[in-house]
Amino acid sequence: MNEACAVVEAYKCAAHDGKQAALATVVRVEGSAYRRAGARMLMTDDGRMTGSLSGGCLEGDVYERARRVMRTGEAIVVRYDTGASEDIVWGLGLGCNGVVHVLIEPLKMDAMPAHLELLQSSISHQQACVIATVFGVDKPSNIAPGSRLMINGDGENSIVEFADDDLTRAVLSDARAAISTNESSIKLYNSSNNLIEVFIEVVEPPVSVVVFGANSDVVPIVELADMLGWQITVVDTQAREASRERFAKAHRVLLCRPENVATDVPLTPRNAAIVMTHNFTHDAELFKTLIHSPAPYVGMLGPKRRTERIIAEAMAEGLTISDVESSRLHTPIGLDLGAETPEEIALSIIAEIRAVVSNHEGGFLKHRRAPIHHTAQTRREQTRMNERISAAQATVSS
Repeated sequence: MNEACAVVEAYKCAAHDGKQAALATVVRVEGSAYRRAGARMLMTDDGRMTGSLSGGCLEGDVYERARRVMRTGEAIVVRYDTGASEDIVWGLGLGCNGVVHVLIEPLKMDAMPAHLELLQSSISHQQACVIATVFGVDKPSNIAPGSRLMINGDGENSIVEFADDDLTRAVLSDARAAISTNESSIKLYNSSNNLIEVFIEVVEPPVSVVVFGANSDVVPIVELADMLGWQITVVDTQAREASRERFAKAHRVLLCRPENVATDVPLTPRNAAIVMTHNFTHDAELFKTLIHSPAPYVGMLGPKRRTERIIAEAMAEGLTISDVESSRLHTPIGLDLGAETPEEIALSIIAEIRAVVSNHEGGFLKHRRAPIHHTAQTRREQTRMNERISAAQATVSS
């Protein structure tokens, strides 16, 4: 199950069972860390934890602090320096050479908090959203850590939890910009001579995969996708009723002939499409539909020569393929892992989709010069943020 979905479901269970709960969110990361900003963990007063913030080194301490938060009803922000050498840090088992800021906040149990409702809506409607969370306040004010501004994917509908018109306008503008660039960031605002740090998070819905084909090699694709919390649709182009039971873990199973896919199988810019029917005629028909679809990834199982023949025959019939459309085609499908078995081939396909969705090349991490989770843009923004904080603090203190 997708982590955001699991957190929402855990909240519902806690509310149903009459439990107290707190939510911990990584709101800022400096340097290296196991998880990026946006990682969430929901904790209940009986010790249940859903989600993760690290590889296991922070969770215990965060839970102990969360118990106090549940009692006091006040949100706190905890800074973990995983590169420090103090005994208390090493006692936590840290050592990632980074700084992690975690917001720990109590949750109201009589009604689902607005940010969890938005997460639920984002998942069910397959639409991105932005959650802007206050986590740094220079001095006491009516803007508390955990206050939020939220917008849905179209940037129009907003929910604001702090009463400051100037701050609202500024954060709303940056939130809408984040939707267009699909980039989360940390922003610093000066509100009534008070420095406010806000984590502007673009929340993406789970990866959505549509597999065309219903043979045995599709089973590990479905199982791996389910393990990752992705939403997967299986389209049986032979329209066999037994496929509904065979792929019970899939989000949907559609029985649809290839010639009807264009009208009966909705594809969006959030769908990765996989063609693995093992039927040349079916694959050829599907290719003509999928290459012009908005799907950002179209993968075709089989040798390159087989797909080249499909392309050549389609173009001989008058089909035109733009450079952009051609760049979305992956054939042979998958990363070069030396895969042999259906399970290994499924791994290579899922890994390639993950790389494409993340805009990564899928190479060896040992050859990557930049930090794993940081793009050049985020590193520049981190530097600018540190400079702005230093300058703003000097101005306020003077």
